[in-house]
Amino acid sequence: MPNHHASDVSRRKLLAAGAGLTLTAALSGRAVAAEAYPYSAGTEGPRTPAFPGATDCHMHFFDKRVATVPDAPVLHPDAFPDDYRKIQSRIGTQRNVVVTPSAYGTNNQVTLAGMAELGATARGVAVVDTSVSDTELQRLHGLGIRGIRFNLVQAGATTLEMAEPLAARIKPLGWHIQFHMPAAAMVQAEPVLERLPVRIVFDHMGRIPPVTGLGDPSFATLLRLLKRGTTWVKLSGPYLNTRQGGPSYADASTVARELVKIAPERMLWGSDWPHATEATKPDDAQLFDLLTVWAPDDGVRKRILVENPAEVYDFPSAP
Repeated sequence: MPNHHASDVSRRKLLAAGAGLTLTAALSGRAVAAEAYPYSAGTEGPRTPAFPGATDCHMHFFDKRVATVPDAPVLHPDAFPDDYRKIQSRIGTQRNVVVTPSAYGTNNQVTLAGMAELGATARGVAVVDTSVSDTELQRLHGLGIRGIRFNLVQAGATTLEMAEPLAARIKPLGWHIQFHMPAAAMVQAEPVLERLPVRIVFDHMGRIPPVTGLGDPSFATLLRLLKRGTTWVKLSGPYLNTRQGGPSYADASTVARELVKIAPERMLWGSDWPHATEATKPDDAQLFDLLTVWAPDDGVRKRILVENPAEVYDFPSAP
């Protein structure tokens, strides 16, 4: 007689083995996907192809071999140029602007190393304070730095009081000052910002509060600064300015669309990779596609991705 019990056991072992192989393959696939696009959810490309010369105007590198400042408010694991190239390949951008993150204070070593590895398609925004020498500013210019950043959200290395003296010193270089500041601080700082003799660039849509949005006093301040003709805004970090969340970030998108409508010639786009503030990483292809929602017109979108960055960051006009 056939041994049904033995055959049933064998069958269960075979099924279990098959299920194990399937699970292993699935987990392996997830691991490959994670390795393919570091610090980015998803694996698909964007629905909208990038224009030649499209520029990611805001991203960061991290390297644990370089010391961070004490009590750095935002830390992140290693994020290297080879990791970022995978993101570029996925979304189709060809140029990028590396911004020194707050974790390193005024040490721009990681930014400069990343720029050097990426080559002529990279520019940078450094962090300096008023102790910086003119010789160092010249050196940074030669290495591709085209602006300095004041991070007043994760404050520490710089203060608003440094803006005017530093602006006078970077003006001959053609640099700009990039501000990451709370919206309320922007309102208070408006007289100082109006006096600056250089371009100013606001990170992350000016950090307009999502609850009050277009009605917030900070948005009115931002519009007045835009009318000066020397103020620019990065359409980046929608996850920093939302209560409704992704992937549409409807509240942040309302602000972005209005900014594009008012001053498309002074908008920039940035991924904010590797999304250091986010425990759950967003999908970079979806972030790139949001620009199509904010700027549906191809000509406007090309201006934001190609022409505006060429002006602000001194890229050649053609890729």
